Amino acid sequence: MATASYPSLAGKVALITGASSGIGRGCAVTLAQEKCQLVITGRNVEALKETAGLCHEAGLAQDKILQVAGDLSNDEDCKRIVDSTVSKFGRIDILVNNAGILVPGPLETLTMEEYDRQQNVNTRSMVLMSKLCLPRLIEVKGNIVNISSSLAIKPVPQYFAYNMSKAAIDHMTRSLALEVAGRGVRVNSVNPAVIVTDVLKRTGMSEEDYQKFLEYAKTIHPVGRVGVVEDVSRVVAFLASDHAAFVTGIVMPVDGGATLH
Repeated sequence: MATASYPSLAGKVALITGASSGIGRGCAVTLAQEKCQLVITGRNVEALKETAGLCHEAGLAQDKILQVAGDLSNDEDCKRIVDSTVSKFGRIDILVNNAGILVPGPLETLTMEEYDRQQNVNTRSMVLMSKLCLPRLIEVKGNIVNISSSLAIKPVPQYFAYNMSKAAIDHMTRSLALEVAGRGVRVNSVNPAVIVTDVLKRTGMSEEDYQKFLEYAKTIHPVGRVGVVEDVSRVVAFLASDHAAFVTGIVMPVDGGATLH
């Protein structure tokens, strides 16, 4: 079991959206190692249970982990998640806005239904979750970490709606950081490049094609490799901790240099 790197996180209550897989799951495990109390949310109940099990293996007592299944495109689910957090732990110190989907396609073929679905999950849900959590975060001078993307900084073709959704998150980060800085709340964004998760396979990409993509992706990251979820989750833990007490409103690439060229 890892020794806590950020003692200020111990005992804090962290609410993590999209925690059933990928970066969200990685953030949950890392914050469990840091002794945060956790609320993990996602649509897949069984996958949430797996995440909770990994957090317990990381050293967090089971009664310090709350699982709340829900769909963040549903306003009532968002409210229920926040209410459940407060009911269980009485406070919210950290909100990790991670939940997101990837709807591929250029503008010419993108339907407005697909566009709306992309924005509702990736952007609107982050706005609503931040709005719902903000009164509690102000009470404790907590913070928000938004999971954005390197594509917000350097867009690529065929991901029109996704690029837009992530760029909106970055400006939301800056705007909200300005609004709440005077009340002791920090808001930051982490912008990963290619991280090994299932997000592309959920769009229909085969395992064989995904492996070919990962090999190609090594060439567009100057460090010569793609990322793993821990590359992101450790940065999230830093930004959520008191080590980043003078850091707010940043858009931080975690991209192996991919946005440099």
